[in-house]
Amino acid sequence: MSADELWTIKRVLDWTSGYLERKGDEHPRLSAEWLLANVTGLSRVELYVNFDKPLEAEELSAMHAAIERRAAGEPLQYVTGEMPFRHIVLKCERGVLIPRPETEVLVDAALEGVDAAAHEKGEGPEDAEKVVRVLEVGTGTGCVALSIASERPGTHVTATDLSERAAALALRNREALGLEDRVDVIECDLASDVEPELMGSFSVLVSNPPYIPTRVLREEVPAEVADFEPELALDGGDDGLDVFRRLLELAPRALEPGGMLAVELFEGALEHAAALTREQGGWARVEVREDLTHRPRILVAVREAEPWASL
Repeated sequence: MSADELWTIKRVLDWTSGYLERKGDEHPRLSAEWLLANVTGLSRVELYVNFDKPLEAEELSAMHAAIERRAAGEPLQYVTGEMPFRHIVLKCERGVLIPRPETEVLVDAALEGVDAAAHEKGEGPEDAEKVVRVLEVGTGTGCVALSIASERPGTHVTATDLSERAAALALRNREALGLEDRVDVIECDLASDVEPELMGSFSVLVSNPPYIPTRVLREEVPAEVADFEPELALDGGDDGLDVFRRLLELAPRALEPGGMLAVELFEGALEHAAALTREQGGWARVEVREDLTHRPRILVAVREAEPWASL
């Protein structure tokens, strides 16, 4: 790619698609569109109605750098620095887990818990006791917390992450979306720095914790994930449930009676997780839900409505 030649949008798209295909990109045309849209500031639709538009020298230089990063296996979201998720667009960066489409199903489950709590409380944001509180552990980019807050304005979300980098990125995404009044971001382990008086007041505890079994992470996960995304956000221990067990201990202290636990987990670990939850007791129902590809992905459990119900 030389700046001395005339490189139109169509020519760049075609060249990039072929180059990335030879480099092993599974979706070379889509990658080419994302990269070029990011460089030019055009939407993917606008690219196709501006086929004959030549790139400026600085756009061509930026595109060349982006192509080489993608060809080396770096995820598109890190190269472009953003990721659409449900109804919002999030900043992404290396060192923080990239949101996945299946996590949108986790948000759907959490919103069910929010709506059920709002119905019980009678929906009255002017009354502090009627505000629906959500606790998210392991917020990453903030995709879950910010989606819940943006889609349910009467909700207040407390989001935590052990990673300083993730917490900082979630804060930037919160500010970009104007959700400072509805989402608190705390850098801590699980809920260790959440205000003690809030414990027991959450209607929903939601989490997409590290859940890939260590062996699977070492032997089966694609290099694009294993080599670029943070191991802290991926490795769930021998059976993928190391952090889930801690969340299960936290849930009875964090949730109000009738509150919901919603956790995304490794597809091979859901039944074991459900069994552990039922063994703990105090849950009115425990179920496993499928993701968009019909694989078991989400554990949903609802606390008994009264703390003495299990006695």
